[in-house]
Amino acid sequence: MSARVLLHVGTPKTGTSHLQDVLFRNRDRLRQHDLLYPADRFDAHFLAALDLMALPWGGLQAEAIGRWDALAEQVRRHDGTAIISHEILATASRSQVGRAMQSLAPDDGTEVHLVLSVRDLVRQIPAEWQENVKHRSTITYEEFLAQLRDPERKGRIATWFWGVQEIPDILDRWGHDIPPERIHLVTVPPPGGAPDLLWKRFSSVLGLDGIDLELEAERANPSLGVPETALVRRINKAVNPVLDPPDYRPLVRELLAHQTLSRRTRTPRLALPPDLHEWARDLGERWSAEVRRRGYDVVGDLADLEPGPPPEHWADPDSPRESQVSGAAVEAIRALLVENARMRAEEERLRRELHEARVALDRSFLRPSYQLREKALRGLRRTAVGRGLHRVYRVARGRSSRSA
Repeated sequence: MSARVLLHVGTPKTGTSHLQDVLFRNRDRLRQHDLLYPADRFDAHFLAALDLMALPWGGLQAEAIGRWDALAEQVRRHDGTAIISHEILATASRSQVGRAMQSLAPDDGTEVHLVLSVRDLVRQIPAEWQENVKHRSTITYEEFLAQLRDPERKGRIATWFWGVQEIPDILDRWGHDIPPERIHLVTVPPPGGAPDLLWKRFSSVLGLDGIDLELEAERANPSLGVPETALVRRINKAVNPVLDPPDYRPLVRELLAHQTLSRRTRTPRLALPPDLHEWARDLGERWSAEVRRRGYDVVGDLADLEPGPPPEHWADPDSPRESQVSGAAVEAIRALLVENARMRAEEERLRRELHEARVALDRSFLRPSYQLREKALRGLRRTAVGRGLHRVYRVARGRSSRSA
């Protein structure tokens, strides 16, 4: 039974991809310090979260079956501290939270700590719209914002957003049976701060201080600019009817968005429209006041949740500069052509290997020894005694194949 479970449940776009990448790649080193990060693959906790919440996700739900129970069993078998981390856990219902807690800590012998990483709404809102686009959504930014602000709307977009971003509600669902001193809010520093400050905050709350870890990230979830996001949304409108989810992720989300378009850093950045800053600021202030009232452990500063000033020149992603979109499109086409050339070369290499294997197999069939054995076997099978001897031979060789 684990003595301690550190349960990091979100929120999205708060450095979670980097954190999970570091934990996964250093899991053997963590075990040397009695810290368990139970994962046999980098997305193990994501699949476990899908399983816990029975979420459909691009065809992965079948692969996720049984993943949460397997993860929880590893946690229960570990005697030290176990760490679980995935941001979509933030939207779990009370019943799903209850199942998670019961499976991770079935008695009072395990000390459960809840960790929630948070960022100001002015940065979170455009980031969430972009994540929707990178998951093949075609919704405009204007419509996305309208759905978030209309309490009468009960659509998927708004339900998901507030499920993973409304800080007091997340803490109500996940922390109602956890003492406030065991609930830790890690705040994301404002832009311009020390690049390693967020990692230091995660490290302190997860007990990683003093452990020599490899921090260079292999996986990340980089952001796109205004024209790049507009381009991906247009691509979605064109490919959604014809490109299946298993193909969309590696081609559009990974190759185009993450590996290609995210490198264009000189284009306008996504931002909240200036006229919505006051609304977002007021909402964030109410959340911060509620956190203070409840007495949670804040790792960082609640002042980090106060947004900066509106941008002087706001770029509307629904009406981007077409020259910038064209530039992004050329780079996307170039990436696809390079990938196509690589795949063609790989296909040609496999074709040559298959041809060489066939030639070698044909030659082996033409050897005299093979021909003599084949002729003798055909003669042996013509009589009942011969067939019986052949069966005895196959049993003696431990094989049941008729080619023996």
